Amino acid sequence: MRTNGNGVRDLAEIRGINRINDYAFKRIFGSEEGKEALLSFLNAVLKLPPGRELTDVELLDREIDPKYLLDRGARLDVLARTKEGTLINIEVQVANQYNIDKRTMYYWAGLYHGQLTSGQKFADLRKTVTINILAFDWFRGDGRYHRAFHVRDDETGELLCDDLEIHFLELEKIKAIKRRPKDALEAWMMYLNNLEGEEMEAIAMENPGIRKALTIEKAFWQSKKERRLYELREKAMRDEISALAGARAEGETKGRQEAICKYLDARFGEASRDLQERIRQIDNLEALDKIINRIYTAGSLEEVKAVIDGATN
Repeated sequence: MRTNGNGVRDLAEIRGINRINDYAFKRIFGSEEGKEALLSFLNAVLKLPPGRELTDVELLDREIDPKYLLDRGARLDVLARTKEGTLINIEVQVANQYNIDKRTMYYWAGLYHGQLTSGQKFADLRKTVTINILAFDWFRGDGRYHRAFHVRDDETGELLCDDLEIHFLELEKIKAIKRRPKDALEAWMMYLNNLEGEEMEAIAMENPGIRKALTIEKAFWQSKKERRLYELREKAMRDEISALAGARAEGETKGRQEAICKYLDARFGEASRDLQERIRQIDNLEALDKIINRIYTAGSLEEVKAVIDGATN
């Protein structure tokens, strides 16, 4: 990797790294070496008032045994504590499990109440911030790529307590922006979207934190051990996505089967039992869709059988 006259490194040697691989993310942002990158990212997300930007954090060790890297349920997050005691947890979510809201609240609550040990008072609880980086759309119909939540009065907007703060960064939505980033947060989100080449170099020239992240990437990518662990995590992530896709397909199949069987039962009653059993053996979504589209015009069980035969042969 070469250095150009502006001090920005040529990225050709490390192209292809998936920066939202949670193992790579943890190595880049969750190490002492990566604190400059982490602080730059946190300040971009939290948008603290001038003079109150984070200048240092304590990294809280949350290492995972490499033997668990193939476990799809393993969490490789980054946890830090500010000088004021605020806990900040960053987690990358690659696959949409359709429960990110409840999952987020569950882990936030665990961190919050976990601060107290025997004998401590509620007054000792400190603000807890969760930052979720999502590789999928969660807030449908909303083009904003960054959303932040607190606990407020429904009518006045008055803050009940500042201890809860939850951020969602949706990477898919930043892809719609076809211009240079307007601020540090957009720059970081483009970085996390695996932007490469001259565009990434131009952004890095203006953002020291991103330059630092790219430097750590190079060292990470050149380590055979780290690349091996990264690849194990990539496999786990691919397996998770495949498993979720399979579960959704299975759920859609069962839904269509039940819809057809309920219609047959309501229309033809006990006489349709054999055909219902046959429907439950069909696991092809396309065939089930064909049956659904045509079955309502069938006037007899013979016509229903003909519709099923036509869709499955």
